[in-house]
Amino acid sequence: MSDQRSGHDRRDRCRLCGTLLSRTTGDSASDGFCSPGCRDVAAAFGTSGGESETDSPLGDTGSHTEEPRPTATADGDDSGLVRTFFRIDGMQSAIDESFLESVAEKRDGVTNAEASYVTETIRVDHDPDRLSTAELEDALSTVGYTAYLRADATADEETGGTRRSREMTGLRKRRSEDMLEMRYVVGVVFGTFLLLPFVAVLYPMFLTSFTDWGAISHFEGAFTGFSGPLYLPLFLVGTGAILYLTGGPLLRGAYVSLKLRRPTTDLLAALTIVSAYVYSVFVSGLGRNDLYFDLTIVVASLVMGAIYYEATVKRRATDRLTDLTVSQVDTARLYTADGSTTEIPVSDLVSDDQLLVREGERIPVDGRLAEGECTVDEAVVTGESLPVTKREGDDLVGGSIVTTDAAVVDVGERTTSSIERLTRVVWNVQSADHGVRRRADEFAATLLPLVLAAAAVVGVGFLLTGASATTTVLAVLMTIMVASPWALGFATPYSVAASLQEALERGIVVFDETVFERLRAVDVVVFDKTGTLTTGEMTVREADAPDDLLAAAAALERRAAHPAAAAITAAFDGSTDEDGRTTRADGGSAGADGLTVRDFQTHATGVEGTVDGRSILVGHPDLFRERDWALEDGLESRIDRTRDAGQLPVVVGRDGSAEGVVIVGDEPRAEWDETVTALSEDGIDVVVLTGDDGTAADAFDRHPGVDHVFAGVSPDGKTAAVERMKTDGRVAMVGDGTNDAPALAAADLGISLGSGTALAADAADIAIVDDDLAAVEEAFALARAARGRIRQNIGLAFVYNAIAIPAAALGIVNPLVTTVAVVAGALLIVGNAERSLVAD
Repeated sequence: MSDQRSGHDRRDRCRLCGTLLSRTTGDSASDGFCSPGCRDVAAAFGTSGGESETDSPLGDTGSHTEEPRPTATADGDDSGLVRTFFRIDGMQSAIDESFLESVAEKRDGVTNAEASYVTETIRVDHDPDRLSTAELEDALSTVGYTAYLRADATADEETGGTRRSREMTGLRKRRSEDMLEMRYVVGVVFGTFLLLPFVAVLYPMFLTSFTDWGAISHFEGAFTGFSGPLYLPLFLVGTGAILYLTGGPLLRGAYVSLKLRRPTTDLLAALTIVSAYVYSVFVSGLGRNDLYFDLTIVVASLVMGAIYYEATVKRRATDRLTDLTVSQVDTARLYTADGSTTEIPVSDLVSDDQLLVREGERIPVDGRLAEGECTVDEAVVTGESLPVTKREGDDLVGGSIVTTDAAVVDVGERTTSSIERLTRVVWNVQSADHGVRRRADEFAATLLPLVLAAAAVVGVGFLLTGASATTTVLAVLMTIMVASPWALGFATPYSVAASLQEALERGIVVFDETVFERLRAVDVVVFDKTGTLTTGEMTVREADAPDDLLAAAAALERRAAHPAAAAITAAFDGSTDEDGRTTRADGGSAGADGLTVRDFQTHATGVEGTVDGRSILVGHPDLFRERDWALEDGLESRIDRTRDAGQLPVVVGRDGSAEGVVIVGDEPRAEWDETVTALSEDGIDVVVLTGDDGTAADAFDRHPGVDHVFAGVSPDGKTAAVERMKTDGRVAMVGDGTNDAPALAAADLGISLGSGTALAADAADIAIVDDDLAAVEEAFALARAARGRIRQNIGLAFVYNAIAIPAAALGIVNPLVTTVAVVAGALLIVGNAERSLVAD
């Protein structure tokens, strides 16, 4: 494979994740790793076996538009290719992936295509000089599929929510959903009208062959002298419209199935509705009354109804994600030499522009700090729980937040943010995320030859007995009608939709039907620490300082934007107990109300000011040293012990001397212990990955249910670690941050928590809406129960054949019998699917 990193030698990169070692510091760089975490992961799982950033096209994330991107071709010519991402409306199963890949790869100029019906996308590497994006889009928009650039999927939508939710509610997608709804409505409305003659006359007439009870006897011979040509136009046109419109997706699926020679449930359902229609047209012309137009109508409507139900549930699932945050910025504040600013779209930025980012704002694109100092919260990208001090010349990560002071940013060579590039990494992985072939399709591949063989045997048998060609054709069509297990095409989507709906009601958003199957196969669950096993919110863990000093510190911190400042303010905010005394988090008394603050100053690592006439300093120990404030040895030792425990020490002092320390950290989630224990008892290995140092993860390392803890792992290292673990088994990743998104997408199954970022939710296969870690184990329980229900409903799908085939063998089959068989099978499937999977 060609080197895609602008001439950098692979030896200058981390042996695990491919991060440039020149950008890292520390002893780990000397042995070929960018961090201690990457070194530890490599020691546990090796440095080969999975596709890492070092040897994967994901290292250069490409673009969703025709931006030059080197990609190795079969003949070694790797220049001039681009990678284009499309959304494809109309994809429903794994066979659609194979078909669209074959369509793309047959076009001149295409070197590779990867489709995923799970995300309804396809990525195509092609030479734009030989095949333009527009031509490729036209080629993929075939036989019922509609292709369009994934970047344009949300072009008409307002920002907010996740990209997945905006794609699913975008104008183009809504048109696709409207078409599916229209097909279903046509089947119900027109079908109901055309079924009236069957219900009012034909069914009672056929019932007379079984009983002469009461009023039923009056229908005997009701259609004697039936004139087929008189009624044929009504049924021919009406049922034909239903066959084409409502049954269109089934016919398309059957075509694709035949094209690829891979039988599916769509082909079985199409055989039933087409054979019933053709049979009915034949017998109408012969003046007979055994019409099976109703079978075409009912089967097409039922199967499309199940598919529509499944699509509706998926739409509801994505709607639940619209309240998640978006970590991208659409506009930037251009900063000129005279100090003036102008807001412009981020897309208009060029290299060497300067931007002004104010305190509390998000940095639009990657760059460098042009002057001064500031503190930046990079957790959205790096996963680090504590803000980072930046000085002139330091790199700034697009998507991170300036928490103190303002930042003047020199825009880098690539006017994109790390968030944007992470999005393209996710797209790369998602496009290669093939769906799991449905168990029902596997049955179809086995049963179709049996159905065709039975039809052939019947046809040959009739010919050998001297039957006419017309009689033989009708017998073959009848055999297909009663023998084809069309209900597999109804049972599977309906069961899937019911399972997804139950998960949604429990606050677990599942985006596609392959998730439960993949979840059952998981061997290892990897947890991110910050924001996943912990709350991700800073709280005061302990305070050792005079009450009045803590109150003064809170009065200062009210004016700061640092997460630790918010924690201190919340702990010592002047709330009162029943006796009117101010209270604090550790049971003492303190209060910031009523204090006068003057001369407030914000530093990179703390705050300073005058509170009621006393000089107060709050912040990092280094700040005290820089300002020559006294730090006693005992306090220094306490600070060191706090750091060793993975917590943040905030020193508080007044009038030139430090007097105490406030220990700040993020709390483990209350349910983490129970969740890890339950997964371990189910035979699943548990691994914890964190960007923090080892002491911050000690509590998790000591848990008997945790098999490995890897600390100090870079964001790229997390993805590489997941890739390595996949060589030993199926891996699920649980995370909440944007930095987790590539690892979530790379895992066999990604699970994001509701507190997470939009990109994490987009990359995941499951989103826990209610931010409840315990729901992770509940998702595994739902997956196990869903397997049993799917198997039961596949069995119930043969109820139709169990009634219709014996009736045909006995010579008593008629439209009434087949309709009873259809209704009986459908009701049993629906009833079983609607049962609760897991007891509350």
